Amino acid sequence: MESMYYIGLDVHKKLISYCVKDASGRIHAQDKIAATRYDLDVWMKTLPGPWMAAMEATMFTGWIYDHLKPHAVALKVAHPLMLRAIAVAKKKNDRIDADKICDALRCDFLPESYMVSTEIRERRRTLRYRNLLVQQAVQLKNRISCVLMQAGVTYNQEKLHHAGYFKELLTSNPDIDESLRRLLYQCREGLVRLRKTEGALVRSLERDPFLAERVERLMTIPAVGPITALTWALEVGDVKRFSCANSHQIGNEKRIIKGRPLEVDFDRSHQRLQQGAPS
Repeated sequence: MESMYYIGLDVHKKLISYCVKDASGRIHAQDKIAATRYDLDVWMKTLPGPWMAAMEATMFTGWIYDHLKPHAVALKVAHPLMLRAIAVAKKKNDRIDADKICDALRCDFLPESYMVSTEIRERRRTLRYRNLLVQQAVQLKNRISCVLMQAGVTYNQEKLHHAGYFKELLTSNPDIDESLRRLLYQCREGLVRLRKTEGALVRSLERDPFLAERVERLMTIPAVGPITALTWALEVGDVKRFSCANSHQIGNEKRIIKGRPLEVDFDRSHQRLQQGAPS
């Protein structure tokens, strides 16, 4: 039977520090490689035998995890806050971090974080980009209102962002000069583009066969629309990963009793994702 090798990875944007040890703790390799798929492929060919690896959850973890997963016996992602509490040290650098992660994996005290599936992560990225566009659209609306107030222009706040009223305001209001009119037209065009892009992203998620059935089920809950359903499906992911997810508390998503929402603490789970899982 071949010996198992344990690998700690400290991942960054351009470099990945690694430490390879056997079960006894003897170091077999310790160095840095470039954070590219090609360099990872070359590096994996140099490994002495079957291996399992661990890395800290960062914004770079997702693609590295997906690339290494098919080749590893096991691949784990560590919760960054809990890992710092366990492996606290006065001296700290990438080499030491990789060594500490390797030891935590080898001795089985790695504070493991849930790793969302690739399918969920890809669609979650789209949803979060849609949320960013909504924030930018609100900021642009507020900026239009602010510009009009700074110029002393009287307008109807409720109708301001309706296309017909906005066009009439720019053409008929004597307080709006030519330079202000051009600026407001540009702002309006930017707002329209944001809305179109945001709508296209939502439609692509709603029509996605991977999500369609679950989103449809969630929307049978009163007051749950497509955005809330998509947020629950993508931010929560698989409800079975929560310790409270048993037949007495959550059961199967297919069973929605008396129109009540699923018994999941969404605020708490979202906080866990933000702190411990990569986007």
